[in-house]
Amino acid sequence: MPKHINENKNSTVNKDKKEVLLSLQNVDITFGKGDSAVKAVKNVSFDIYKGETFSLVGESGSGKTTIGRAVIRANQLANGQILYKGTPISGKISHAVDRDVIRNIQMVFQDPAASLNERATVDYIISEGLTNFHLYENEAERIKKVEDIINEVGLLPEHMTRYPHEFSGGQRQRIGLARAMVMEPELVVADEPISALDVSIRAQVLNLLKKFQEEKNITYLFIAHDLSIVRFISDRIGVIYKGNIVEIAEAEELFDFPLHPYTHSLISAIPIPDPHIEKKKVLYTYDPSIHDYSVDKPELVCIGNDHWVYGNKKEIEEYTELREKGVPLKPINIKETDDDSDQEELDEVSEEEIMMAPIHDTGSIWYSILSFFLPIVGVILGFLFRYKKHYRNYKACKKGFLIGFSIIGLFLAVFLIALVFVVL
Repeated sequence: MPKHINENKNSTVNKDKKEVLLSLQNVDITFGKGDSAVKAVKNVSFDIYKGETFSLVGESGSGKTTIGRAVIRANQLANGQILYKGTPISGKISHAVDRDVIRNIQMVFQDPAASLNERATVDYIISEGLTNFHLYENEAERIKKVEDIINEVGLLPEHMTRYPHEFSGGQRQRIGLARAMVMEPELVVADEPISALDVSIRAQVLNLLKKFQEEKNITYLFIAHDLSIVRFISDRIGVIYKGNIVEIAEAEELFDFPLHPYTHSLISAIPIPDPHIEKKKVLYTYDPSIHDYSVDKPELVCIGNDHWVYGNKKEIEEYTELREKGVPLKPINIKETDDDSDQEELDEVSEEEIMMAPIHDTGSIWYSILSFFLPIVGVILGFLFRYKKHYRNYKACKKGFLIGFSIIGLFLAVFLIALVFVVL
């Protein structure tokens, strides 16, 4: 269990005077029984402070969603406990505590289509929680609450009578968001809420989440695998690999000092918008066999700056030494190429670059014919086309002037041989 959690389990304030809204302590989650049992989450511990966005990132199958579902009591724990405001909410709890959890912890699901009842209207879907907890005095107040939240998420009042299948994916996710936010929860578990959406819609949903956080002081457990987005919306980030938390730190701290090799690999995989730089990027692949945990067992340890890393004693010493230097690490490395390799790279243009070529880059055969009969002109044109990134035209010119120079060279060679024979 991380040492920043108070020994007094009923306290909601840690030693740094931060209010701990949710605390996971040595959580194990297992599916199946006996020999077929699979431990999906192993000894996971972390705190989520009130009002922050704590992101949980990792590849598919790492246990992110399993933890999120455990928080809303959909998955049972094999070991450990989950505390909400200092009160255990895992295992057997009283009916009053269970209702309090349902009322104050909501979830926004990854698939907006599968998470909505196709046979229910939007009005019914959003009102269901209000009705179950009697959070309105009369029908007029219920309708007003639904209309208000509908407007806040960017939908229209006339949408209330429609069904989920009548909406786009982005609109369905807004309905799911409205269903959660109308309950005025303290904690929202957002399970990859933007991964199923178009890129143009993602920013809108993220802005909505941020807007609700600022206006209603909502806390988020944000589950994702896209680190490029997580960096800019998170206060702190936890990295999980095959059920183990391998690193926890504040967002900028994690990106400046990605100490665990798995974190390094995730950050190195973030795509770079410039295709020329992306092509030269060295992709780092994580190999778990580099760790030797046969004797010296690993644990999650704070190395300072509220930065937690998973490793054995030797690894922790190395991580601590790197962090104490204070020099930001460079998880993304770009290959440096000399002039010759750059020349070869331009000559051997990739298919990807050709597909991105300008519209007038047709590679017309007439460029080859012109370059064949006038090879010097073809060389000049080829250099101009290459400079303008007209790769198809450049290749057409190159083909023509190479053949032209070859034939001219052949004729010169025959002429010189004939001349030698005549002289002799």
